[in-house]
Amino acid sequence: MSGMVQGKVVIVTGAGGGIGRGVALGMAAAGAKVIVNDLGVGLDGKGGDQGPAQRVVDEIRAAGGEAVANTDSVAGAASANQIVQCALDTFGRIDAVVNNAGNLRDRMFHKMSEEEWSQVLEVHLFGSFHVSRAAANHFRDQEAGAFVHMTSTSGLIGNFGQANYSAAKLGIVGLSKSIALDMARYNVRSNCIAPFAWSRMTSSIPAETPEEKARVLRLQKMEAGKIAPLAVYLASDQAKEVNAQIFAVRANEIMLFSQPRPVRSVHQSEGWTPESVAEIAIPAMRNSFFPLERSGDVIAWDPI
Repeated sequence: MSGMVQGKVVIVTGAGGGIGRGVALGMAAAGAKVIVNDLGVGLDGKGGDQGPAQRVVDEIRAAGGEAVANTDSVAGAASANQIVQCALDTFGRIDAVVNNAGNLRDRMFHKMSEEEWSQVLEVHLFGSFHVSRAAANHFRDQEAGAFVHMTSTSGLIGNFGQANYSAAKLGIVGLSKSIALDMARYNVRSNCIAPFAWSRMTSSIPAETPEEKARVLRLQKMEAGKIAPLAVYLASDQAKEVNAQIFAVRANEIMLFSQPRPVRSVHQSEGWTPESVAEIAIPAMRNSFFPLERSGDVIAWDPI
């Protein structure tokens, strides 16, 4: 990765630990000047200090890189603008944004509170919007820039007890595509990564049944730092032709995900009634229905 983003200024949100830390370290190792953003709170949103972000900055500086800590929240427009302003004030420009900040409020849907729903949407989806929006005009004016958003197979495929997280992560895919469409004329790119990694975020996954325990053991084999090489590449000029894609990284695997397209259609020249839908349309399409699966059901092989 050495030198691939030499001299670029990159914001990495939620970079105080886990995947974000790995991406921040990877960006710095590849020559970027990094804004290490982290609110310093627990997954429950409590607490808050500069410690996690500053520790990553210290690591980067000890290795000879350039970085600055930032503890502004991604969840509001004003504070998100402060994150971008920190890059401008410190390094004079902004070249890439990695939207990685996240939280969890897992609960089965019929028990999920409005607060649990809102808190996750505010950080993941609204946060990705706010930070991206804060950087967008700068990217447009310089006619260059890259967004890398963290999505999840919980949204792309599905998972139990994560309606809030899944909705936010699939929403990020739509956001990324819209940014890519709207800003391609300015040479601005927007791509998604669905990361598989053992981190503070995944450590809350239930491990009660034998199947769940096996899944957690597989996750624990996947290092958070493995996500960084793809993120660095997507932020680099070498990725100038890569736009509006959805990737996944799982240990030493990189996957390209499909995007929704029609798989089968039926028509009747006289139109449809509810009865003919039941008798003709649905039976004709049923073989192409998708099963009710979780992420672990679809990507069930051991990490490579």
